[in-house]
Amino acid sequence: MPGNYIISREDWSLHRKGEIDRQRHQEKIKEVLKKNLADVVSEESIIMSDNNKIIKVPIRTLDEYHFHYDQGKRMHTGQGEGKSKAGDILGSDPPSGNGQGKGAGEEPGIDYYEAEITIDELAEMIFEDLGLPYLEPKKKPELASDAVEFKDIRKKGISSNIDRKRTILEAIKRNALKGQPGLQQITPDDLRYKTWDLTHKYGSNAVILAMMDTSGSMGPFEKYIARSFFFWMVRFLRTRYQNVQIVFLAHHAEARETTEEEFFTKGASGGTRCSSVYKLALEIIEKRYSPLDYNIYAFHFSDGDNLSSDNDLCIKLVNELLNVCNLVGYGEIEGAYHYTSTLRSSYKKTDNPRFTVVTIKDKSGVYPALKKLFTPAHDQMPA
Repeated sequence: MPGNYIISREDWSLHRKGEIDRQRHQEKIKEVLKKNLADVVSEESIIMSDNNKIIKVPIRTLDEYHFHYDQGKRMHTGQGEGKSKAGDILGSDPPSGNGQGKGAGEEPGIDYYEAEITIDELAEMIFEDLGLPYLEPKKKPELASDAVEFKDIRKKGISSNIDRKRTILEAIKRNALKGQPGLQQITPDDLRYKTWDLTHKYGSNAVILAMMDTSGSMGPFEKYIARSFFFWMVRFLRTRYQNVQIVFLAHHAEARETTEEEFFTKGASGGTRCSSVYKLALEIIEKRYSPLDYNIYAFHFSDGDNLSSDNDLCIKLVNELLNVCNLVGYGEIEGAYHYTSTLRSSYKKTDNPRFTVVTIKDKSGVYPALKKLFTPAHDQMPA
């Protein structure tokens, strides 16, 4: 009868499982985030979050399959015995796009869903494969980092620790004993869980020199990209390593050591002389951080717009840093007014394997830069 509705026994809303559905939803969000880390890492809502515990990350929603009806009742083409000849254009796809263009558009846009996630959960995804490269044993007390070590397999545990491989093997063995080879079904008795303990891995002492160009040529975009990289670098170091030391250096025509707060908030103006920050880094290493006691890393980010007469001195000082550092990284940010003749062009003469250059053209380049400068592959000592 009109107006009466029948609810199917298979209506999914009648079978919601509360906590299980919530966990599955969170897993789906994490899968999407992992696939889009390059875009997520430099989200302004994260960088400017002021260390809030929970952040909101925009991700594209998934569009379910459904029918699109032709509300305009337009003419369509079909296949049959008509007057069409070979070569005639029967129809064309509608123009694609997100509704961007001149005037008011009629195409639907892309929907975004703001997923709530703790910054610690996001950091764990970002730092999953990162590590300090070329760590060497030193005389000073060792640097500790947290590590998870799986100890045993048990029949009881939490769902996040389930061992899928062993669970499937148990189900196959049980079915085989009944004369039913193969994986028929998994019962609660088949479930196996990993048990783990939090342990400490020990590496040698390390100090990181964070160097950032704050001259007048570094516009809002360039400064944002540089700060985004250093934001995640600092969080990575403090999450994975205990007692790691970070020295913050800012420069324009002159360089100075700053506090962490000043490094991330204050800008400057004037010309650019990158050699000034390399000189200061070498002085600090000589006075406070002996290469015999510390693993030393130097990372410098700039737009590459340096005083041309200063480039040769920069190359000389970078080579001096390479004599005392485990790794020297240089990141160049290509903004709207990027020049072809930059500091990066001069560094092509430096072929030391422990000198790494990265280029960032947009926000999505921050995550690949982190991966390149902190890749575990560098742990392999060159022959």
